[in-house]
Parts: sequence; structure tokens; C-alpha cells
Amino acid sequence: MFLTVEGMHSTTCESFLESVAMKLDGVRGAEASYVTESIRVTYDSTAVTDPDGFRDMLVEELSVLGYSAASREKGTAEAAYEADIEDVIGYRYAAGVVFTSFLMIPYLVVFYPAHFADLFGLEYNLFAAGNQALVVLPAFLILTIVVMLFTGAPVLRDAYVALKLRQPNTGLLVTMTALAAYLFGSASFVAGGTGVYYDLTVVSVATVTGAMFYESVVKRRAADALTDLTISRVRTTLRYASDGSTVSVDVDTLETGDLVLVPEGERIPVDGTLVEGECTVDEAVVTGESTPVRKQAGDTLIGGSVLVAGAADLRVGEDATSSIDRLTAAVWGFQTATHGAQRRADELATKIVPALAGLSVLVGVATVLVGGDLPAAAVAVLTVVLVGSPWVLGFATPFSTGASIEAALDRGIAVFDETVFERLRAVDTVVFDKTGTLTTGQMELLETDLSLDLFGAVAALERRAAHPAAAAIVAAYDRQNDAAAAKSVTKFTSHGTGVEGVVDGDRLLVGTLDLFGDQGWSIPSDISDRAVAAHESGNLPVVVGRNGTAEGLVLVGDEPRVGWEETLADLSERGLETVVLTGDDAAAAEAFTDSEHVDYVFAEVPPSGKAATVRRLQADGREVAMVGDGTNDAPALAAADLGLSLGSGTALAADAADLALVEDDLATVDTAFGLSATAAERRRQNVVAALSYNAIVAPTALVGILNPLVAMFGALVSCGLVVANSHRTFDDGD
Repeated sequence: MFLTVEGMHSTTCESFLESVAMKLDGVRGAEASYVTESIRVTYDSTAVTDPDGFRDMLVEELSVLGYSAASREKGTAEAAYEADIEDVIGYRYAAGVVFTSFLMIPYLVVFYPAHFADLFGLEYNLFAAGNQALVVLPAFLILTIVVMLFTGAPVLRDAYVALKLRQPNTGLLVTMTALAAYLFGSASFVAGGTGVYYDLTVVSVATVTGAMFYESVVKRRAADALTDLTISRVRTTLRYASDGSTVSVDVDTLETGDLVLVPEGERIPVDGTLVEGECTVDEAVVTGESTPVRKQAGDTLIGGSVLVAGAADLRVGEDATSSIDRLTAAVWGFQTATHGAQRRADELATKIVPALAGLSVLVGVATVLVGGDLPAAAVAVLTVVLVGSPWVLGFATPFSTGASIEAALDRGIAVFDETVFERLRAVDTVVFDKTGTLTTGQMELLETDLSLDLFGAVAALERRAAHPAAAAIVAAYDRQNDAAAAKSVTKFTSHGTGVEGVVDGDRLLVGTLDLFGDQGWSIPSDISDRAVAAHESGNLPVVVGRNGTAEGLVLVGDEPRVGWEETLADLSERGLETVVLTGDDAAAAEAFTDSEHVDYVFAEVPPSGKAATVRRLQADGREVAMVGDGTNDAPALAAADLGLSLGSGTALAADAADLALVEDDLATVDTAFGLSATAAERRRQNVVAALSYNAIVAPTALVGILNPLVAMFGALVSCGLVVANSHRTFDDGD
């Protein structure tokens, strides 16, 4: 069972939700993925007698601590960043900005002058300055805790989950700092001191929540860039009733043996068998083959494929499922199985938190041993946390992520996993799907020897056909002959592998060599030889005949994308190995086989074979990136170490991929690799910038001049460096 869970943004979230699911009766396993904001739950079907009720219970149990669970069928990876979580964080951030601004103005007027004077040994009596401090401090004490609990709720949740799972993270570092600053300030206020660090409390939680909000907004932009994609799944279909009439029903209600009517041009709802007659089906979305396939009575029809010529009576097959549904399940399975605990780098926090806690305790004990009282020991402990906690890491990580994703998006690359840049650097093999990726995926007229008159007659006939080759012929004729005289079509018949009709009194037949043989039309040897040669070269030959004899040939093919060789050459220069996979036969991939920039070509590979090929390459020790565009590529995209989908592809392909090329431009594949090096270096620099806070405040603490003004200066410098470094111009090169 698959569910989406909004609000996940770290491996700690994954572990927590898995632990919640595993406590439920009947659950045998749980694997969460914050990358896709989904969780896969394995349960015992003998113990769970009501799956729907069990799903509802899962949704309720997993919707805790700000997480929001829903059935996976109600949304895909693109919907993972819907407004709920974004709006909640946005409201909290907005409130934090308002309250923080309200608090910081009195700080600037009242407290900072006193801290400045104290820093340089100047005379300044804080409590004698019109007693302003005595007026605002009680309000600060209350408003600070409000900001921390409301605006900082996402951060506090991270800390709670980290403690519960005993897995320290950056959220725990930020929370420790905020609490230490608040407790130190409160104790100082009660004792009549001036070391009130409420500003550090509100600034730390507000900036980190703001960085999380920025990250979610950028990710939402990336998801919105692909909202025009539609998944290739049929929701309703026409089922025959006992009296021979048809009624529209939900596909989920179909049962094995039902008889379904699929009109021409519609998508086949589920796998089944053609009952009678013949039709032509475009199975590219499932098999990857660019040429439509002719089907006869008794042949299998694949759910998700398109009926391009002729209607079909479909007998629903076993389990009443679609190949699209099985592909979808495979994608979800790959996603939750391969994206997991190594995803987000909280290793630094895991090491720092225990060390910081241990050092705090040692300093507190040492203070008591040298004669200090308990209040003095408490102050020492809190000071260590204030000085030693690199809490700015909690700001740097999401902010760096957002900036890198935004830089990619500005270049036509939508990223769904912020670690994709670092994983790109590990890739040594790039696998390309052929149809729709290295080629345009659309039929185009390549060559014809027809006279203008016969070409016009063929175009008039093909306007009534639904075959992709027919559309290519009509489009080519219209481009060349805008003012051509209209032709009169008085009869039209679709044969599945071609069409027949009467145009301006002449009987025309347009289709395959087999169709001409079936209809008894004569074919000159030169036309026959050229048709065979065209097929062997990977193109689709369309024979044209008039009044019983073939008179010419039209060649239609799936053209390679512009710039494909340059892209593969650039990847080769980076030292990457390139592989081409296709569902077509070897002849259709000849252009790629002959390329010096292609290392391997595998032809006639079914969808399951593509994922298997990726896994075999991985088994050889390779780090594999897969580039594809169609539903049939989705399992391979998900199985690869890194998946890249073209913007012209289906939503399922986008779901399976780690990033999508929004502009549908192959050149952006190389751009993504160029950006990855810059993004990884930028992230390392931001870690150093985050630690500058500690580099500023630690020395001042050692010499005894640490005060809230110094701490705030360190925070502003550190956060400012992160922001400035993140938004420097990204280099697309090496």
C-alpha cells in the first residue's frame, strides 16, 4: 500500500514515520521516502480483512506532528508540494517576521547601545535609561516564547523526532541554541543582568523556518513547471451490457471476461484480447516502439496503448489490470525502495550534538568543582551551547538547496531531489532511451517521389485516418502546398495497416507492402525493393497506389533530435559512458550504433528489460543515470541511480525521475552535469560560512567579552555569507 505524506524533508522524517507505521497491527514493513514524500507499507493480507479501512487508519496515524498523509492514488510526486505544507510554513514564517521585527526595534534602541558600551568599557546604565528595559523585558519574555513555539514549530518538531529516534539532526542544533538563548536571557532578566539573548532565539528559529519556506517555494516552482503533463491512465470506459448496448463505467469496476468497446483514437483501458476484426495500436507509451502495430482477432491489446485505426471490442484479461497500472506500481516500488536513509547529510549534526552536550556537562561540573554555585554552572552550560552550537547549519542546508534548485530551474531543469547535484558527480554511465528522447518521438515525412497531384490526393485521403504516419503526410503536404486545390473524397475505408478510398474518381490505396499483397494490387519491383530497404534502415515505408497499381513511395520516420550528437560528445568529454536503449529493432537504431559517441546500443528491449538493463549495469559497479521521456521508461528512471525525464514526456516519467528537462532540450543534460559540480562546491562553502558564527563568538567567550550584540553580529555575518554565496552566479561548465 502506497501513501503520500506531506511535510517530510529529511531522513529523520523517514525513520519516524516508518516507526509509526510499524507499530500498527498487521504491518510487516514500511519504507518512507522524503524525496517523493511517500511511504510504502507492506501488510499481512490475512490479518487485514478491510484494506480500505486499514488505509484510512494508516492515513490517520501518519497524520501527526504536522505531517499530512493521503492515499497515493490521490496525488503524484508533482502534488507532493501542494499548498498545505507550503502555506503552513509560510504563515509561520510571516508571523515570525512580524513578531521578530516588533522585538528587534526595541533591541536596537534600548539593548544594543548598552551591549555596545559594555563591549568597549563605556558607561551606560541600561536600567536607568528611563526604565525602558523594565517595560519591554516582560513583553520580550512572553513574545519570544510565542515566536519560538509558533514560527519555530517545524524546527521543534525536527528536534523532537530526532530525540525520539536518538538521531541528532540540524533541527536539534537550532532548537538547542534557541532554548539556551531563551533560558540564559530569562535567568539574566530575573537576576537583573543585561545578557538577554532573546534576539538570538527569535532570529535563529525565524531564519531557519524562512529557509525551509524558501526551499518549499522553489520546489513548488519546479513541480509547477510540469503541471501540463498527464498520466497515461484511463479512468472510465464503455462496457457492453447484456442487451448489446454500452454503458460508461469506472475502469476499476471491470472484471475478467467483461466485453469493452474502445473507439478509434481512444486509449485502451486494461489488458485484454481483441475479439474480432483488426485494428492498429500505438504501443509506444508502454513498449517504446515508435511504429504502430497491426492487431487481429485473438491478439493481445495492452492497457495504456492508443487505438490509432479502427474500433476494438476488447475482452478484459486476467485480473482486469493495465500495463500502465503495473508500470506505476513498479515506479512507486523503485522509488520507495531506492530513496532512503543515505539521502540527507545530517552526519555532521550526529557528531556535533553528543560532543556539544558532553562538553556542556563537563564545563558545568568543572564550574562547581572550582567553587562555583549551581546558577554559575547553569550559566556555563548555556554559554557553551550558545558558543559551540553551529545552528546556522540548519539555515545553510535548506537555503543552499533552494538556491541550487532555483539555478537549475532557471536553466530549464526541474529538480525534485536536492541531493541530485552531488549524485550527478558520481555518475559514470548515462543511458538514453531512443524513441522520444534521442529522437523527436513524432512521425515526420522524410522523402516522397509522388507527383503533386497524387500527393494531394493521398493527403486528402489521409486526413480521414488516425495513424501517426497519416498526420505526418498531411502536415508535410500542407506546409508545401498552402493553396492547393481541394480534392473530393467519395469513399473511405481503414484497413488497419493502411487506408483505401476514392479521390476525384480514382481508387487509391495507401499503406504497407503486405496490405497491397492482401488487396491484390500490383507492385513494381523497384518500389518493393525501396520499401524493403527503407524498413531495414529503420524508417516506415508507405506505398501509394492508384487504380490497382503501386505508383510511388512515401518514407516516414522518427527523426533524431537536433543536437543529439553534440550532447553525447559533451558527455563523452566528461569521461561518461553512453548507452542507448530502444524497443525498436536494430535497424531503427542504426544511426546511434554508428556514432563514435555511443558505447553500447541495446535494441528490442521491453519496458521491464530497460529497468533490468539498468540494474545489470549497476551490478557491474557503474553509477547509472537514465534519460527517458515515456511511461515505458518510468521503471528504468526510478531504478537508475539518477533519473532524468524530458519535459515532453508523461507525468509518470516525471514522477520516476530525479530531475526533468523542462525545455525538452537534450543539451540541458550536459548542463545538469555542469551545474552539479558548482552546486556541490557551493554547498561545501556554505558549511564553512555557517561555521563562521562559531568562529566569531567562541573567541569572544574565551576572553570574556561575549554578549548578545556579538552573538547577533556573528549570526548576521554567518547567514549573510550563506545568502551571498548561494546566489552568486552558477557556472554551467566544469
